[in-house]
Parts: sequence; C-alpha cells; structure tokens
Amino acid sequence: MDQIQQNMQNQQFAGASKTNTSFLSPLERRFSPILLPRIPAWLQTYHLTMLTLVWSLLILLFSYLAAADVRWLWGVSLMIFFQYVTDHYDGKIGKYRNTGLLRWGYYMDHLLDYVFLCSVIIGYAFILPERSRYQLLFLLALFAAFAVSAFLAFSATDRFIISHLKLGPTEFRLALIVINTLLVLFGTEYMISALKFVNAGAVAALCFVVYQTQKNIWRLDMQEKDRERSNSVPVGKTYAPSKELYVFTGISEPITAINPRNS
Repeated sequence: MDQIQQNMQNQQFAGASKTNTSFLSPLERRFSPILLPRIPAWLQTYHLTMLTLVWSLLILLFSYLAAADVRWLWGVSLMIFFQYVTDHYDGKIGKYRNTGLLRWGYYMDHLLDYVFLCSVIIGYAFILPERSRYQLLFLLALFAAFAVSAFLAFSATDRFIISHLKLGPTEFRLALIVINTLLVLFGTEYMISALKFVNAGAVAALCFVVYQTQKNIWRLDMQEKDRERSNSVPVGKTYAPSKELYVFTGISEPITAINPRNS
C-alpha cells in the first residue's frame, strides 16, 4: 500500500492542469504573474478554496433580502466577483508556493463550485415568482450536466476541459453580474420571459458539447485499437492434410488442431 501511495505521489496528477480556451483566458494568464507574488503569505490555497462557502452563504443572504429590495443584488454581484477571485487563484497560488494539495484542491474546488452554482440558482428562486422555479430547477440540472460531462470526459481522456465554444467559468460569472444589473435596472419581468430561451440555448449547447466529446473519445478508442493491432504478432497458418496438423507461428499457447475432413 505504501508503494502504491508513493507511486501516486510521484505521478503528475492530470487534474492539476486545466484546458481553458475561453475569450478571457489570455487576459487572465497575463495578470497571474503580476498578482501571485502579491498575495499575502498567510493566505494559503486552502483558505481561498474554502472561502467559496462564505461567498455562497452571503449570496443566499443577499438574494433573500433582494426579494424585498432588488438593490441587494449589487451585494450578490460583489460576492460573485469575490468567488471568481478566490476560485481563480486558489490552485495557482498552490502551484506557485508548491503547497502540494493537488488532489485535495481538485476535489474541494469543484465540489464547492457546485455549492456556488446552487446558491446562485436558489438565490434567483427567492427573487423570481413561484411559476419560474421549474425553469430554474431545469437550469440547475443543465448546468450540472455540463459539469458531469466534463468530469466523465476527464476520466476517459486525462484532459480536464473547462471551456467550450470559447466560454468558461469566468464568462459565466460575468454573465451573472450582467443579469443582476439588468434585474436591478429593469425588474424581474424580462428575466421571467427569458428563462425559457436560456434553457433552450443551454440544451442546444449541451447537446453540442456531448456530441463533440463522445466523438473525440470514440476517436481515441479507435486509435488505441489500431495501436494494439499494429503491435500484435502476425499469425501464419499452414494445413498439412497427410499429418492432420496445423502449424502456427507467433503463438506460445498450446493449440489443439482438428482436421476439417474428420469434423
């Protein structure tokens, strides 16, 4: 068991690296070398990860208050921004300081991302009329499906892709802030009408992502099959009727041959 654990530690954990090709990812990469050395030494990677719990609870509180005064959504947007900062830099500061919590960070980071998503959707349920709750529940199921697809694809390919169609977590949070701003300025009626179109667009995007993902995994399976076929030893077969014997080459296992004339 100790040897297995040592081998796991020596191997590079694939979940420590993410593939992000979103619109804003080049800008984020440009700022990271500037900001990482300026993060206080007492603020560790696990502190940043666990802060998502705080932001999520405050999102629920401010959303509950926004049911009576929609201007509380400014507080929700601020918490979304704070969650973006801590979630974006928790893994990066761990790598920068070589904290070593790669697997723990992978697990807790993405588990708390789901908690954050639930807090946002539940928060909108406080604000919007009751007739919108089925739409919100469906929206939560769709966003969860994107996460499930990403994790299953990662287990099949060892590549953790967090962006599709040039959209990733940063663009999602930015969209939430824009939605909150529109709700404060124009009220909830437009969002009630728009929810069904948002869900329809999410269904179309999910179908596209699933199609592309399964197509890529199929291609990997076929490539693996071709490699196995090319590495296998060719088999030669001759038939000697007088001796009633098959001669095989390239096979080490004992084989019993039957003369077809006697079968």
